Amino acid sequence: MSKTYRGHFINGLSGYKSSNLLGTVNATGQTNLAIISSAFHLGADPPLMGFINRPDSVERHSLSNILETGSYTLNHVHTAMIDQAHQTSARYPEEQSEFDACGFKPQWQAGVTAPFVSESLIKIGLRYVEHHRMLNDTLMVIGEVVSVELPEEVINAEGVMDISLANTIASGGLDTYYSAKKVKRLSYAKPDRVPLTLDD
Repeated sequence: MSKTYRGHFINGLSGYKSSNLLGTVNATGQTNLAIISSAFHLGADPPLMGFINRPDSVERHSLSNILETGSYTLNHVHTAMIDQAHQTSARYPEEQSEFDACGFKPQWQAGVTAPFVSESLIKIGLRYVEHHRMLNDTLMVIGEVVSVELPEEVINAEGVMDISLANTIASGGLDTYYSAKKVKRLSYAKPDRVPLTLDD
């Protein structure tokens, strides 16, 4: 396979992925924003999330900022912001903020040093915990959730979220975006019974 073909093909094999804007800032106040599709749930108590950062063999502004300040944000991408969010993957110089270049407004919140994306409907503030180098030199970065902002209608009385109500999108491969729609919610699986469809 050619390098380009392999990149598209292998990146698409895992199916739909989350699409988030990773917001960071360095010690001098220079903001940075980057779209990522590798954020994942790691645990609920304590509330931990991880993401995979590309190898740091070249400058990685987001990673440097996280290690410098210990704070970062994850901001869901929704349908109205896909083009701007995708543009953050361009290789801007460190002194150029993707917030400015791509038309996003930083939102600041007490207790979180890093900027949130004002336009995002679901925003997560995280405190850096640790990172691990993987066998291919990518880095798994782990953070503890310290702040969450989301529309009331997205979450029910049990804490179950329907992020499609916030028009959160999914990504596939390197450059393709999909709208998300809930199909159904099922009861807790047990070996002696068929799962039931639950009403929200």
